[in-house]
Amino acid sequence: MSSSNGKVLFGFVFGAAVGVAAGLLFAPTSGKETRKMLQDKGKEYSDDLGKQFNEKFDELKSYIKTKTEDAKQAMKKAMPEEEK
Repeated sequence: MSSSNGKVLFGFVFGAAVGVAAGLLFAPTSGKETRKMLQDKGKEYSDDLGKQFNEKFDELKSYIKTKTEDAKQAMKKAMPEEEK
């Protein structure tokens, strides 16, 4: 994962935490309603984070596959004809 992707992910998680904290401080809801809201938001953020992780993991797998194929092709070109 590149440095900028890590920063974006950290920013997302940090922003989510700040938003939840602000919501708790300023929302005039009962404890039961607040717990339900936290549970729902936690699941939402968890699902979003999982989706982003899976997307980045798929990108990494694709990148590795491409680079592996490129390396195989480069090795074939570098081999003498009688060894191919």
